[in-house]
Amino acid sequence: MTSSEGPTPATTPRTRAKARHILDNYYIGPARDDAVLEIWGYTPRMTYAPGETVALHVSTTAEKWGFEVGRDGLVYEPLLRQEGLFGCHQETPDDCSVKGCDWQVSHQFTIPADWCPGGYLITLSAERDGDHVEAHHLILVRSDINTPAPRMVLICATGTWLAYNCWGGSNHYEGITGPERNAFSPMVSTQRPWSRGFCKLPTGAPRAVPETPHIPGNMVRYPYMEWAYAYGYSKKYASAGWASYERHFARWLEAEGFEYDIATQHDLEAQPDLLDRYKCAVFVGHDEYWSANMRRSVDRFTENGGKVARFAGNFLWQTRIENEGRTQVCYKYKADQDPLKGTDQEHLVTAAWEVPPVNWPGARTFGANGLKGVYAGLGRCVGQGSGGFTVYRPDHWALAGTQLGYGDQLGAGARIFGYEVDGVDYQMEDGLPFATGKDGADPNMVILAMGLATNIEPDHGAWGETIYIGDEDARFKAKAQFGAVTPENLDRSKRGNGVILHWERGKGEVFTAGTCEWVMGLICKDQQVERITRNVLNRFCTAD
Repeated sequence: MTSSEGPTPATTPRTRAKARHILDNYYIGPARDDAVLEIWGYTPRMTYAPGETVALHVSTTAEKWGFEVGRDGLVYEPLLRQEGLFGCHQETPDDCSVKGCDWQVSHQFTIPADWCPGGYLITLSAERDGDHVEAHHLILVRSDINTPAPRMVLICATGTWLAYNCWGGSNHYEGITGPERNAFSPMVSTQRPWSRGFCKLPTGAPRAVPETPHIPGNMVRYPYMEWAYAYGYSKKYASAGWASYERHFARWLEAEGFEYDIATQHDLEAQPDLLDRYKCAVFVGHDEYWSANMRRSVDRFTENGGKVARFAGNFLWQTRIENEGRTQVCYKYKADQDPLKGTDQEHLVTAAWEVPPVNWPGARTFGANGLKGVYAGLGRCVGQGSGGFTVYRPDHWALAGTQLGYGDQLGAGARIFGYEVDGVDYQMEDGLPFATGKDGADPNMVILAMGLATNIEPDHGAWGETIYIGDEDARFKAKAQFGAVTPENLDRSKRGNGVILHWERGKGEVFTAGTCEWVMGLICKDQQVERITRNVLNRFCTAD
């Protein structure tokens, strides 16, 4: 049977598997060929303070190379430049994405005392025979521990950065590990460069959520992956990294006159009391991967009176940080293979927070969790949604001055709802959502706004179209939470939501806008998104 558009289904299992292979396996890493001009680099740590020494581990096929360090704030400010350094093409192990590159130190510099907190872009450059190549790395500079700290600290989602970093071949999603060299790696190393696009992006690089809803009858598009393929960037650039998320929030803070410090989740792992210096801890963007120690740090902070503002989505996976911070472990869907399974430490198995043997619902920390989400605005997953939250409690202090009313859409023009969101188990009473507490959430928390999400991408049989998300996440949820993959359990597992909530927890408070793309409201200068962000931070950073 045919139609005017050609043969109807080209979606046989064989065709789809081939298409998925083309779509999913995208490798960025060393050429391992002296004839190819390239330069890559990394630093042993992500965060530094004034007075500390930064070691650059650089591999290049050029005879000479140079670098520039600049503060990547509201205005990029170049601060340090070095040229004419001798190049060395360093041997890179095949398993560098898992065990690290083990390159020698190429150059060192010391953080000056007057460098203020923020993200610092390191641009590595090399030339040969008239050709020029650049690569980018990023370090964060924190305030000196001996100086008064700002009231606010922005915690970068480095657990998720690592999970998506495909440099060298493998991450927590796909890769070149396993007996057939086609499997994701449950272990990834910090001792390697970041994939292209994680640290710096051109203006206008597409985001994971398209600028407009999907048009019925058309083939679904993934503009960010198409763009990445065309220009040689990692297709994961829109999913994680400084350039897509934290950078935009930091720039907005500076434009608004907020003072802030900066740190990483890995700093919380190494220094559990780090948050004690601050009144408010802020988390933004795609914030999916956390260790138990990172999470305990936030829990203790909140219970003792700290304020947590989370403008981020998909709180889902427990990780472990090993090898003195150089290795991140997450077995995810293969948690049965985690060596801690069946031991007296199996509560640290790297699975979803809500499932055995972890059994530590994510909602107990941030009020919402990833398994009650997840996808919105990605492909056909709520692909024709508004792109915003529906407002239910416009009289809450967080929405003061927004002129939003019951049923209004928040952030739809900027497409802030997606691409992954955090939800909660709820019930409707008199047109208002209330948390049931069945998923570990506190029934006393207040749900301000909601949107719908799904774990299954519908297949409408469009000729030539590849289903990207499919039903794998729903199958995982059905088995993990309901015991078996049955039609009934798949149906229960496919529906999700994303929420904005406020929760008075212990002596502290939590505000969660459970979406990755909240920063789009700030980028697009959506007045209502900006006003809510301002309301939350002003309240949370104000002295008692």
